[in-house]
Amino acid sequence: MIDNTGRNHSQTEGDVNLTEERKNWNAGIKGALTNDILEKDAKYFLHQSLSTPCLDVIDSSNGIDIINLEGKIYIDFHGNNVHHLGYQNSYILERVKAQLDLLPFSPRRFTNLPAVNLAEELIRLTSGKLSRVLFSPGGASAMSMALKLARVATGKYKTISMYGAFHGASMDSISVGGEYMFRQQLGPLLPGNILVPPPDSYRGIWYNDNLPEGDLAYADYVEYIIEKEGDIGAVIAETIRSTTVHIPSHGYWKRIREICDKHQVLLIMDEIPIGMGRTGSMFAYQYYGIVPDMLVLGKGLGAGIVPMAAMLCREELNVAGHVALGHFTHEKNPLGATAALAALDYMKEYNVLEHVHILELWMRSRLEGLQKQFEAIGQVRGIGLLWGIELVKSRETKEKDIQLAERVLYRCLKNGLSIKVSDGNVLSLYPPLIITETELSNAMMILEEAIRDAMGIKKI
Repeated sequence: MIDNTGRNHSQTEGDVNLTEERKNWNAGIKGALTNDILEKDAKYFLHQSLSTPCLDVIDSSNGIDIINLEGKIYIDFHGNNVHHLGYQNSYILERVKAQLDLLPFSPRRFTNLPAVNLAEELIRLTSGKLSRVLFSPGGASAMSMALKLARVATGKYKTISMYGAFHGASMDSISVGGEYMFRQQLGPLLPGNILVPPPDSYRGIWYNDNLPEGDLAYADYVEYIIEKEGDIGAVIAETIRSTTVHIPSHGYWKRIREICDKHQVLLIMDEIPIGMGRTGSMFAYQYYGIVPDMLVLGKGLGAGIVPMAAMLCREELNVAGHVALGHFTHEKNPLGATAALAALDYMKEYNVLEHVHILELWMRSRLEGLQKQFEAIGQVRGIGLLWGIELVKSRETKEKDIQLAERVLYRCLKNGLSIKVSDGNVLSLYPPLIITETELSNAMMILEEAIRDAMGIKKI
């Protein structure tokens, strides 16, 4: 149903940004310059879901913070997952600036030292299991290359992917994506993709709470589809769903790997938002003790400075020399490669993965404490510095509390914490990996107060 604002009542905060909470937020913006720029933004840019109207005007950034024109500071727990190592990281910026003076662009048909060094380093980080690389300007483009290679290598065009998944916003990537918002009104997409339910430990239709790895039925269904279709070329999935933070069991991924090997189906893992250490492992698949046939990276790879993405694959898939899989103008971008190499060096030098593991324990304890404190928190789930909080009207019925999530979001923003709401009711938390325990504690106090205030609970 569409109301007179053009809003579909099934849509929630973040979809079209026309909720009452958003209207109140917009009305509360005081700065004349900020209002002027927001009006120009709405006037000049083509409107689209998830982006229009904008929340605020950002003037600068530093560390874990983004700062608006009036000097208001937001601790950024969203950052589009490019801010793993913080904003204005001088370690990385200095390397990029030096490269800018040397070679800012490398024409196609030539290569350059940063690109080759990055390829070599990424291969090393997979222990050589994924030994071929292609770069692209963005994650959707990298996914596109993976889809092309899968067709060439297998001779099959059919694929399996998950409902609710996001693999990019280009026509080919939304064809294997499972979010309706990106597919609506676009007509026929790439043929041959079959969507299946993702493993879900909270609302899953097949999840078995009585088993230690209760999501294996979802893997069995993938095999059922492969056997019934007979000509599936690839299974495409996010290793861990970043927005709603659904974390499959080890058994699930080991079973999917076995199924793909048994039926000679390629396994393509999308780690665009969660690679580069967010889960506490450099790549999330390493946590599960398996190896995909292809791995897609992006976002944090360019360290929030230069758009950079990559597709890595097994040696046996180097079979498309006659096909232009990417052919992007900025494919072997020396600036992006330099930023990525600097990011990897920084992570190693400053023990970022160890830091993430330490903060994971702190974060788990803190959020589970909030769950005990507030009945509206139905489930807390996370790994590393990737966390989701389910807000519900009743823990018994698990009914989503979308309005509460909206109220919490805007109270967080008001008090200087930028978070994301996913699937209507999930508070998605992606702090920079370089955040300190003190900074994390301050952010959690803002979140706790926002939940308390949104629920109308007075602090004793």
